[in-house]
Amino acid sequence: MAQTSERYYGTGRRKTAVARVWIKAGAGEITVNGRRVEDYFMRYGGRAALLRPLQLTELEGKLDIAVNVRGGGETGQAEAVRHGLSRALVRYNQEFRPVLKRNGLLSRDAREKERKKYGQPGARKRYQFSKR
Repeated sequence: MAQTSERYYGTGRRKTAVARVWIKAGAGEITVNGRRVEDYFMRYGGRAALLRPLQLTELEGKLDIAVNVRGGGETGQAEAVRHGLSRALVRYNQEFRPVLKRNGLLSRDAREKERKKYGQPGARKRYQFSKR
């Protein structure tokens, strides 16, 4: 396991959001961009996604987590933080890798928004066809 003063880092990405996550042994404080996690991720779903790796590794309340996240929206940012936290946990303790990998938390979700094409209103949608 880790010494008390050591910090572990992980980068997480989702859509256009990028999260930089640092973890260290502590009292369980989570700060996102300098704010408490409850103040930053207002919706429960965002917080639940973020806490999933901690629940699986049974480390809830045992690590201090500091996060810098930018880009994207609330869901993309929450999932980017989850990805970064999972990667940091593997650096913290290599034995967490199988359980995190089995639950799909170490894979980068590569889905991005498809660009809008010219001559149509959206990425896939077409203007209404008129025969006459």
